Amino acid sequence: MDRPPLSQKLMLYYAAPHLTHAVATLPVALFVPAFYADDLGLPLAGVGLAIAASRATDMVTDPLVGILSDRFKTSWGRRKPWIALGTPLLMLSAWMVFAPAGQVSLLYLFVWASLLFLGFTLVDLPHKAWGAELSTDYTERTHVAAWREGSGALGQILFLVVLSAMDFLGYVDNREQLRVIALIIVFSLPPLVTLALVKVPEFPSEELAGERHEGWAGLRLVLHNWAFVRTLVTLLLLGTAVLIQATLHRLVLTHVVGRPEIFATMILAENLISLAMVPVWMNIANRIGKHRAICLAALWIGVSSLGFPWVDRGDTGFYATLIVLRGSSLASLFMLANSIAADVVDHDIVASGRQRTGLFFAVWGIAIKLAVALGVLLGTALPAAFGFEPSAPAQDPDAKKWLLIIYGWLPCLIIASGLPLMWNFPIDRVRQRALREQIAARRTGVFRSDADGAA
Repeated sequence: MDRPPLSQKLMLYYAAPHLTHAVATLPVALFVPAFYADDLGLPLAGVGLAIAASRATDMVTDPLVGILSDRFKTSWGRRKPWIALGTPLLMLSAWMVFAPAGQVSLLYLFVWASLLFLGFTLVDLPHKAWGAELSTDYTERTHVAAWREGSGALGQILFLVVLSAMDFLGYVDNREQLRVIALIIVFSLPPLVTLALVKVPEFPSEELAGERHEGWAGLRLVLHNWAFVRTLVTLLLLGTAVLIQATLHRLVLTHVVGRPEIFATMILAENLISLAMVPVWMNIANRIGKHRAICLAALWIGVSSLGFPWVDRGDTGFYATLIVLRGSSLASLFMLANSIAADVVDHDIVASGRQRTGLFFAVWGIAIKLAVALGVLLGTALPAAFGFEPSAPAQDPDAKKWLLIIYGWLPCLIIASGLPLMWNFPIDRVRQRALREQIAARRTGVFRSDADGAA
């Protein structure tokens, strides 16, 4: 380990803003499509297209923010200024998307959703890069990522507790619940961000002796980093599968099971088991490696989803059980992905001579957001193509069957296609340690070529 071990208190301070970051993005899949289609009367396919299109600007803003945060050196650090800048935009845009006043249009949803995703990029991308740079140890990186994803899961749990309480008291209107989510974001984000910015250090960028690769040469190194490309494709596939289901949870519960009032309680139970299982998945990762642990976590989601097409009206217990089983690996999936991403950056530091964590997390961010866009688009357009429309007075039974197949089996196929990419991933504990030895040697101007790199 290049640096002293991090204290749990420091990791807690770092993870604190993600309590609210996670709350800011979860409703885009879980609440917004159903709210804008069911309550505001917009066409379901149009809502999905507007949300997917709003992510197109991320193709420009994510790499730009990533590169600038890598190079923007101030006495306050490289990452912290961007987080401070993006926080007000995230608060404003979340309010406009989740608590719209009066009649809205698809254009309104597209514009404010685009600004919401921009604000999220400004705070979340530098926050991830900052966390990846806090530690240089293979296992401790998993701990940092676990604190972050655990914090996000806890944030979701807290706001779902609030929504469950509203359900219990009879406040089940989508508009009321989304307004409460917006209030949670606006009031909780500033103190949590301030705590992290003040309490957590930011280490200087690692610059190595020897040749450095800039511009197109540096970009080619990114594209030729096969560990990175494999991680990128896997994230895209797994994220798309998860978001298809997230988009359709509420619609299935409303139009198939017939119990929309238990939605918040059900998602709360899913998040509770997801958070409780994080230590278990950390232990699995320590035993068999992060890359194989993430394969098992994804496989568990797929297997747990196989029963969804057999859900029918009134099957509340059966459906809720499948949701809880599926959710037991969700937080760990993203925890392990972020930890693996930090290891992949080590390979690039050796190859390029510079620390470009922001750029790498920007490209990963694009993959994740593309997965969100594809998940929402497939989760809305495919059911609509088979005749399912939430605002219709009566639903075609065949359309409901296709809704459940798209909801349950399509994600399983997508997950299965991504597993071979990660099972024999080239960067394990031994190779990551060798990369850190190379980095340490070159920081002193002495390069040892005997350490085995990862391709």
